[in-house]
Amino acid sequence: MTDTAAPTAGPLQGNVLFYNRPEPLSVEVHGKLGLRRIDKPFAFAAAAQAVPLTVTEFTLAALSYPIIFAGDRHQPLAVTGVAGDANMFLQPNGYFEVGVYVPAYIRRYPFVLANDDANQQHIVCIDRDAAMLGDLPDLPFFDPAGQPTDYTKNCIQFCNDYEIELRRTESFIALLTELDLFETRKTTFTPTLADGTPGQPQDVAEYFAVSEEKLKALPDDKLRNLFDTGALAQIYAHLTSLAGWDRMLAIAMARQNPGAQPANLN
Repeated sequence: MTDTAAPTAGPLQGNVLFYNRPEPLSVEVHGKLGLRRIDKPFAFAAAAQAVPLTVTEFTLAALSYPIIFAGDRHQPLAVTGVAGDANMFLQPNGYFEVGVYVPAYIRRYPFVLANDDANQQHIVCIDRDAAMLGDLPDLPFFDPAGQPTDYTKNCIQFCNDYEIELRRTESFIALLTELDLFETRKTTFTPTLADGTPGQPQDVAEYFAVSEEKLKALPDDKLRNLFDTGALAQIYAHLTSLAGWDRMLAIAMARQNPGAQPANLN
């Protein structure tokens, strides 16, 4: 169950990427608010070097980003930056580059669902600090009768669908963990100095990835199950995406120093 007003809900717990001041959406507090069309609509993601992904996004995301797994829970992430705090795929105008996949995690902002454990339901929240929120909105949250607008209903449905994909992602991760397919992997590169000689190798990232050797060693029945459930296709999307490190590093080095390029990527 999802509710747009939860006066009995406690404060939201934990830190959620991009959401500085999430609060339950309600007509009493936000009746005159909505979203305004603003310049640089994705500027909130400018500092993100990685963004959460759901498993069903792997195929599209793999065309743009390396897909890695991070942390004890093996959270899937799209790597969006390797240089400082910059999102390399966000243009100065605040839009993503043409043709680059925009993760659902970003597209749902400023909406998000939070758990209301006391009432065993989800509550709809918005980030009150979102730059696109304001009075006299282009897309109001509520109509004059105090009911959610079609826009708000669509956003809530998007959030509900996203929660379903999160559960599917958790099942995918659990399956890979059960089959012991994860391995620790490190991406490094050796820059080429201005005089053409190799520079000092540098670590870029350490993360979890699916081990191709472990995958090949699985019994036929386990591989068949991965194929039948669609998990095998997502695994190969992840593995293919890792070739994107080379492109990202080349772009990052070219932006920082036009005379330096990665000489060797591992």
